[in-house]
Amino acid sequence: MDTWTVWAGVLQIATVLLILALLYRPLGDWIAHTYTSAKDWRLERGVYRLVGVDPASEQTWQAYLRGVLVFSLMGVLFVYALQRLQAVLPYSLGLPPVPEGLSFNTAVSFVTNTNWQSYSPELTMGYTVQLAGLAVQNFVSAAVGIAVAIALVRGFARRGSSTIGNFWVDLVRGLTRILLPLSIVAAIALLTAGVVQNFTGFTEVSTITGGTQVLPGGPVASQEAIKELGTNGGGFFNANSAHPFENPAPWTNVLQILLVFAIPFAMPRAFGKMVGDNRQGYAILAVMASLAVVSVALVSWLESLALGTAPQLAGAAMEGKEVRFGILGSTFFAGATTLTSTGAVNSMHDSYTALGGMIPMINMMLGEIAPGGVGSGLYGMLVLAIIAVFVGGLLVGRTPEYLGKKIGPTQIKLASLYILVTPILVLAGTALSFAIPAIRSDVENVSIWNPGVHGLGEVLYAFTSAANNNGSAFAGLTANTPWFNTALGVAMLLGRFIPIALVLALAGSLAAQERVPSTVGTLPTYRPQFVGLLAVVSVVITALTYFPVLTLGPLAEGLV
Repeated sequence: MDTWTVWAGVLQIATVLLILALLYRPLGDWIAHTYTSAKDWRLERGVYRLVGVDPASEQTWQAYLRGVLVFSLMGVLFVYALQRLQAVLPYSLGLPPVPEGLSFNTAVSFVTNTNWQSYSPELTMGYTVQLAGLAVQNFVSAAVGIAVAIALVRGFARRGSSTIGNFWVDLVRGLTRILLPLSIVAAIALLTAGVVQNFTGFTEVSTITGGTQVLPGGPVASQEAIKELGTNGGGFFNANSAHPFENPAPWTNVLQILLVFAIPFAMPRAFGKMVGDNRQGYAILAVMASLAVVSVALVSWLESLALGTAPQLAGAAMEGKEVRFGILGSTFFAGATTLTSTGAVNSMHDSYTALGGMIPMINMMLGEIAPGGVGSGLYGMLVLAIIAVFVGGLLVGRTPEYLGKKIGPTQIKLASLYILVTPILVLAGTALSFAIPAIRSDVENVSIWNPGVHGLGEVLYAFTSAANNNGSAFAGLTANTPWFNTALGVAMLLGRFIPIALVLALAGSLAAQERVPSTVGTLPTYRPQFVGLLAVVSVVITALTYFPVLTLGPLAEGLV
């Protein structure tokens, strides 16, 4: 790359980092205030009356979990029904009902904040399904993630309590006070840049060569804003953020990256504020930021090397990348969306070099904790912090404590189960795709277009994306088949709600404890030593779990 391109990429990264630093305190403080304020807005009180919720009542972790599951189940059924009834809905654009298997996969995908898309959106979904189904779930699935994270924070903050908050109140406040206001501002900014927002359907235009071309329209800007802000990732168009109607200019590319990072990087501040020690938030932030910087630097460096015969002959690894954004604009976006649970793409990860494409996969395998999705990143990192405290306690022979709460067998069992769920889903799903003869035949003959180790990498990426609720794809895999629609749908469901159940159980066990006073044997969890320990624990757990399968896929391909 030439010097100007490098400096342009560095300027983009520096701009995002500067704005995130400026947003950290005000946005984090507002999030904390949202969930600790005793006052309800008039709009919120109206919603509570409508659904029959007493905002003053509190819930045990079991009741909180039931609220999450019931609300999410209703969401799955509603989005599924919209897709199956599409032909009779207004603004269907003449499109037929979405097939059963794909409807199930898509409904699960958007309710679980995964936004995996095994279809071309503009040719499959009408405006009503896009707005009333997918866009609505972009909001509420993000609000569910934030609510669960806040419930866990309350577990650390409370003493001798049998309750962890009220799910319905947390859900509504996340929507009315955080996601909706920020999305409106973001949508207006995107509109000024040229992101489309209309109901014109398909427009036939004449090209300069005398031919014709059909251009799709749609309410894109409103959905694009929450797509990034809520770390969702589902594109209005098949090309996602590589499409000029979704991401028209380099500066909107930077804006979208900023939207992706804004809430997840502010959540540690809210955590520190709510537990009464801002230093704890800075420690979590330091781990998240360090892992993110290393990841983006690695993928950018590997893609800049243009490893491989074809990239070297071409002079750069530009296959599958937008010329508008270049290598660094593409790799920064890829890093941002796979470090979070966003799944949006402005370049095709399948076209990355073997080792470069491995980094987005590893980002998801980390559990998307740097900084992770809205809410899910914070509660994932806090679970790892519990593991790190336990390891630190073993090293010095002390009873592990975190924020004044003893980390005993119950907490360690729940944390251990949490970190085992997604690896089991990823590895089991990948193995079953090749172990069962009938399924293997379908996978190899229908789904995989690139046989060999790269094909294995595509399947591994798909299950990694689904189980970690990311939603991005290698884009070289045909996933709209009975096996993948079902298996990935199950992986998304289990990968979302089993960890949530474990986190809420953990929150309940912590809230019930009284605070233990600090002693000389207490491990300080705000100092650089703990930051380093937590970062090492995060990486080692991933390395030990996934290294064997990576050697069969992207590592084998990259080292050939």
